[in-house]
Amino acid sequence: MDQALSTHLFINHRLTTALLDKIRRSGITAIEIFCARQHLDYRNRAQINELRHWFADSDLKLHSLHSPMYSDDVSGRSGPQAVITITETVKAKRTVMVGEIKRAIEIAEAIPFTYSIQHFGVGGEEYDERKIDAAFTALEEISVFARQRGVEVLLENIPNAFSSSDRLCEFLAQTHLDLGFCLDTGHANLNEGVEAAFLLMRNRIRSTHIHDNDGANDSHWFPVVSPGGTIDWASTMDLFRSRPGQFPLLLEIREDAQFPQPLNVVPQIFEQLESQKPNERE
Repeated sequence: MDQALSTHLFINHRLTTALLDKIRRSGITAIEIFCARQHLDYRNRAQINELRHWFADSDLKLHSLHSPMYSDDVSGRSGPQAVITITETVKAKRTVMVGEIKRAIEIAEAIPFTYSIQHFGVGGEEYDERKIDAAFTALEEISVFARQRGVEVLLENIPNAFSSSDRLCEFLAQTHLDLGFCLDTGHANLNEGVEAAFLLMRNRIRSTHIHDNDGANDSHWFPVVSPGGTIDWASTMDLFRSRPGQFPLLLEIREDAQFPQPLNVVPQIFEQLESQKPNERE
């Protein structure tokens, strides 16, 4: 399978051409850029132009962009007003938030990419029919805007009452929005389980977020090599191989003091994932 890396690993560092060079030299051929303003400031034209020139001369592919979750540059620590969510029911507030998401997608005009990864609400959010209507309105606008720039919006399963695999499938069936999915293994492990999520989402999976956890906390651990992980990677890889060529293995891992040189570990993770032996299935 194709192998890719999310720059979520470096979310607390500014995304520079020097960092991109390090990623490319590690053997990674495609990336997802995580849109956090302390990392990639989608409002900063100078930073975007610098990256545009670099990508134009590089063989590293920009596979996808993760939609911003906060409007500040401290990952939401400035207060609740910084949260960006498509489930906001107050139209005036939602319009501002959708504008932030569209501003990030505009990066495709300078640096082409294929997918925009979109959260449906925030972690732990409770179900509310009014928020379903708000999300539908927002996604209609966002997806049209994205398609005009050659980008497809993918909904990601996250740990809340809107974003389990069955709820995402139900939402698309009800609204008839033609959107794909980004299957997040760590988030599935906190909800219905990776296998159950995959089986429901598989026909629409266009990308992945690969990471591990203890089954209770969204830790974004390094797959296979982090102690305490609870995902069955042999079974997971067996499922992924059942749909060859559909999506990449895209690591979305968090900086970890156990691995001070993470780009040296990433190729080992891919090698171990690819070498997982198929399970015997009845």
